[in-house]
Amino acid sequence: MRSRPRQGSLLPPLTRFVFVLCVIALYRPTAFAVPSYARQTGYSCSQCHTTPPELTAEGRDFKLNGYVLKAAPSITAESNKKTAALDLLSTLPLSVWFQSSLTSTKSPQPGTQNGSVEFPQTLSFFLSGAWATNVGSFLQVTYSAVDDHFSMDNTDIRYANQSRLLGKNFNYGITLNNNPTVEDLWNSTPAWGFPFFASDVAPTPMASAVINGGLAQDVVGLGGYGLWNNQLYAAATLYRSDHVGASQPLTGQDSSLNIQGVAPYWRVAWQHPSKNNYFEIGTYGIHVSATPGSVTGPKDTYTDVAADFQYDATLPRVAPDFFCQKPPCSNVLSFRGTYIRETSKLDATFGAEGASQSSHHLNTLQANAEYHFGNKVSTAVGFFNTTGTTDAVLYAPAEVSGSNNGSPQSNGYILNLSWWPTMNIGLEAQYTGYTKFNGAKTNYDGSGRNASANNSTYLSASFLF
Repeated sequence: MRSRPRQGSLLPPLTRFVFVLCVIALYRPTAFAVPSYARQTGYSCSQCHTTPPELTAEGRDFKLNGYVLKAAPSITAESNKKTAALDLLSTLPLSVWFQSSLTSTKSPQPGTQNGSVEFPQTLSFFLSGAWATNVGSFLQVTYSAVDDHFSMDNTDIRYANQSRLLGKNFNYGITLNNNPTVEDLWNSTPAWGFPFFASDVAPTPMASAVINGGLAQDVVGLGGYGLWNNQLYAAATLYRSDHVGASQPLTGQDSSLNIQGVAPYWRVAWQHPSKNNYFEIGTYGIHVSATPGSVTGPKDTYTDVAADFQYDATLPRVAPDFFCQKPPCSNVLSFRGTYIRETSKLDATFGAEGASQSSHHLNTLQANAEYHFGNKVSTAVGFFNTTGTTDAVLYAPAEVSGSNNGSPQSNGYILNLSWWPTMNIGLEAQYTGYTKFNGAKTNYDGSGRNASANNSTYLSASFLF
């Protein structure tokens, strides 16, 4: 064992960053602004979130009904034969999210400095709230420090209404969005699933299912949804490619996924809410037929079929303690998970000698458990495992990012601790550990790097106003 610290040691930057976070956490401003939904509804953030982006029952209901519930002043006009109706918020529903972070991996990536500080990692603007009667939005535009530009982020614009069906309440609506599962009401599907925040610096496994972020902000979809009797939920959306930053009409030259026709997405879920327990189980999936590098020619097809669940147990407390000075308060214990089975036929990629065979499958399992101490502190542990068809050409050796044996298998765990000293300031520490990375535990890339070398410590501070 060497007596001197290794190159790229985390300790000096970590110490400085923790000090900064402590100063931020202990500083309580006399007044602060909250995001646009809170301004619009008059609700505290904790009414709709345990912690962002995790939704409570009220939060799911707010989203289901089109983001339009409001207590804020509006500009209105009644409809008549000559004049259309108007129902407009008197102030612009604008919010800002500023996130700074530090990432350090167990071993530096070759030729790079370890302990990467991003100030900011991201800066997001939200135009989120009621646009008109029954029409509202979650619209996000984000600046990324890595890309050094603003771009469209998760966006969901929807029309929502209510009726009766078979003598029961029926909520229904239309959604226009840019990421399959972004319109979902639960935190068990990819767009809003655990981990809720992540480094954009640390290496990540090379294989993932198309629905697991592969189409995010790269498509546009129009669909419908409905919730019957507050139990049975169903949704369907048709997606087309919409490569942000590409010329129009699309040539598809710089994209491996150019959807041919439309890509149908489906979602069915059943929920059972009760006083202190909530359970959801469901299925979702997508079928994508795409031409890589062009809008015509041979196709690759992907069919993803997934299952998910979410269980939340509310644990009321009546005695004061460190996290609950003024009872009644509630802790929340949550379990969530999803399994995705992707089957693909890569005729185009195989024909271009980008794969050693055309038929592949990929299995993804993600699960996590989380405990909320009120709405200030939460701890979480997650597990992930990806397996699939071995292909030495598709998953080729490459320093850090490749696979020496052609296997897409990666597995590991995530440990998270989050603290919200105020409802619009979040501090987070997260550790990701790998037991396998791109097919192996040792020398996984063919250049001598081990899976554990990519173990990462991620610290972030988020400010919402």
